[in-house]
Amino acid sequence: SPVPTSREGLEASGGESAMSSTGGVAGRGKAKATKSVSRSSKAGLQFPVGRIARYLKAGKYAERVGAGAPVYLSAVLEYLAAEVS
Repeated sequence: SPVPTSREGLEASGGESAMSSTGGVAGRGKAKATKSVSRSSKAGLQFPVGRIARYLKAGKYAERVGAGAPVYLSAVLEYLAAEVS
């Protein structure tokens, strides 16, 4: 028998179909929702990093507040609270 050279010949001989349901990018559905992780838990702190960041921004201590500033301040405040008690 002759060797199939066209796409139809490949499909007839058990080759992968052009309209395959497996693989591909389209139609994967929504990604699984991930649990949010607080900045305090990322830094291993008990003090609320997000709240301190909010207070730093709202208090107008500076025009801009860096990402590490509230984490550092939370760590310092947590340390001082542990030293006092």
